[in-house]
Amino acid sequence: MADYLVAESARNVKYLGQTDQGGRPDGCQVMVSKGYAYVCNGFSAGLTVIDVNNPRDPKPIAFLPCHPNSWSIHCQTHGDLMLVVEEFNFYKVYDNEESYYGGSISGVHSSRFGKRGEDYSAGLRVYDISDRAHPRAIGFMDVEGLGLHRVWWVGDRYAYASAFLDGYTDHVFIVIDMADPTKPVEVGRWWLPGMWAAGGETANFDGRVALHHAVIADDVAYGSWRDGGLTLLDVKDKTKPKLISHRNWRPPFAGGTHSALPLHDRNLVIVADEAVRNIDVEPLKYTWVIDIRAPENPVTIATMPTPSDQDYFRKPGHFGPHNLWENRPEGYQSSRYVFATYQNAGLRIFDIENPFRPEEHGWFVPPPPRKLVDFRPDIVLQLHTADVYVEKNGLAYMTDFNAGLSVVEIDGV
Repeated sequence: MADYLVAESARNVKYLGQTDQGGRPDGCQVMVSKGYAYVCNGFSAGLTVIDVNNPRDPKPIAFLPCHPNSWSIHCQTHGDLMLVVEEFNFYKVYDNEESYYGGSISGVHSSRFGKRGEDYSAGLRVYDISDRAHPRAIGFMDVEGLGLHRVWWVGDRYAYASAFLDGYTDHVFIVIDMADPTKPVEVGRWWLPGMWAAGGETANFDGRVALHHAVIADDVAYGSWRDGGLTLLDVKDKTKPKLISHRNWRPPFAGGTHSALPLHDRNLVIVADEAVRNIDVEPLKYTWVIDIRAPENPVTIATMPTPSDQDYFRKPGHFGPHNLWENRPEGYQSSRYVFATYQNAGLRIFDIENPFRPEEHGWFVPPPPRKLVDFRPDIVLQLHTADVYVEKNGLAYMTDFNAGLSVVEIDGV
């Protein structure tokens, strides 16, 4: 497939290599460690291991399956460990975007989806990746509920996850003690008031209010709550997270808050709102620049430029932000350049030297995928760049919901 990524449009980014991931081209989050990429599959119930020592010829070498009714769509690596979420695959029952994104799933009790451990798996799987090509499962944290959506962990004692637990209307924030990686254990949790149905709380939410995930910096957790906006939590005491501030710009904007990237050295946080429906039925979403000099009062100061190298509004399907490169400690780190994935617009690189006037440094827009792997009805075959991992040497690894893993090289950063 060497010809696949002849770009539709590119600036300061060049194509190196691509793989269909061994016939499972559905990709979500990707981590890269010492010449190996770990790609979470969105629809194939597992995770693909890819040898990327030669970035021009990536080779899939292993597949780590989860329960066929679950998904492992997000993972984290650091050192010789990898954490992989396992969660009931909601696309099995919510087969259109309106039902999945339109309101809280309101599980309250997971038994409505079957028996955990038999009909699906739910929790956090820990792998030893000291042999990068052959991950070995060493631990599992089972949760009483539907599982974890996404996890944040950078090698210290604690991991942080979004978890759909029994008794809650949707995903909430939890803290996980990783002191013994063979036996992770939850030690704290926090939720937006109204989400604890089993505790007698009543939700009065507009849209879907659920934690997508949180990124942690200096004991502050930056949580993205879909239609519930952004929270800053004090997590110095891991057992008792405390609210610092909560901002929600929906309405008047369209919600879908997905990813928050704190840049503490500049007192900024970058926040991406995910496009979750086709552009002809959903308002345009934005990636925001927020001033956090006063963390109790975050202030929006700019938005990233909307991609305009093509007429994206005329393309079928979604158009808008999805994910942000989160400046992981083993990868490329920058407080000036922001790497973002956009549905139908590929990889975008923003320069925020002037945070009040962000500019585009570069982009890479591949052609649409050749085959639809997404099994939901009425899904358009479109480019859906899901995630990106950026290495210190400027190589970037892009995933797509239907088009596998692509390797590109970024110039000038």
